[in-house]
Amino acid sequence: MLFMTVSPFLNSAFDLTTVTFISSLIILSVLSLCFIFHLRFKSKALPYLQGFNSLWTVRFLLVLFIFLWSIVELLRLPFFRRKYLYPFFPSLDIYQQANLCKIHVVLSLGFFEPAFLVTLLFLLNASIRKKTPNDGWAITFVFLTCLPLVVLHGLIVYFNPLENRIPGLLRQTSVVLEDDTVLCAYPFLNSVVFAAFGAAYCAWFLFSCWRVLSLVINKGLRLRIYGLGSVVLVALPLQVVSLAFTVLWNPEDDFYGVVSLLVFLGAFCCAVTGEGILVIKPISDALDAGGSCCRWTPRHDESPLQQGRKMDDDEEEEEEEEERVAFGDLEGGKL
Repeated sequence: MLFMTVSPFLNSAFDLTTVTFISSLIILSVLSLCFIFHLRFKSKALPYLQGFNSLWTVRFLLVLFIFLWSIVELLRLPFFRRKYLYPFFPSLDIYQQANLCKIHVVLSLGFFEPAFLVTLLFLLNASIRKKTPNDGWAITFVFLTCLPLVVLHGLIVYFNPLENRIPGLLRQTSVVLEDDTVLCAYPFLNSVVFAAFGAAYCAWFLFSCWRVLSLVINKGLRLRIYGLGSVVLVALPLQVVSLAFTVLWNPEDDFYGVVSLLVFLGAFCCAVTGEGILVIKPISDALDAGGSCCRWTPRHDESPLQQGRKMDDDEEEEEEEEERVAFGDLEGGKL
């Protein structure tokens, strides 16, 4: 009786914590989009900023995938479904809620999270190329990499030929409680597929970080790469290990809520770090290097380019030039 009383409270606490993190990530994504489009509009008037804005489409794609992953993560939370879905879809029955759990597994583990991780890796590799990759090639690369994953996850969830030979605990995508609450779960086979992707990705990411660090001489950029690499190479394996531990408990158990929260936090840390280091920070540095002409203020009668050139102090001009050279080392400030 004690367990049945405490468990719903803990599940609600885990859901509320997850919703709080997702809300902060959505706000960060909106802020990232504001930075991207602000630099995009400024670069049309200032030729100097066009080099910094060369991969704006790929950055936009990174933020978009993170935003969509956040929305999909909300679908698995009973707290969110009760408060925000039921008022608009009162006829949402148990079977339809179970389908939402299947959709969550396929889209979260199979597409959106791998997509933003691959986009993050593409931006990292593009930073050491002498020629800026074409945006169309970047989009094609991301979708071709993630397409086999989403197809495999979809086949496992919806058309698994081994379904009758695998214990229900290892293939369940949801569990229905006595009060008709549907709890989403991570199927074992889908976790194995994502673990294989995570292992290959970590190896590829580690090699890419080593290549970039071997070419970068700017101290600030090196610190960013170390920070990005440390977070991704810790958070992603933590997520994979947490997925493996979900097999040990049922979704209605308290420990399952802890482990599923760790699964979410692993991806959350990668997303926040990617947006901060690969989107917000480089764009902010580019705007700072552009001077007063790139501030978030309306234009005055005098053109921004003329305002930027009015620097009478020789020491300030020299410092600005050093910043431009540092950012230009990695193709217009991609990092």
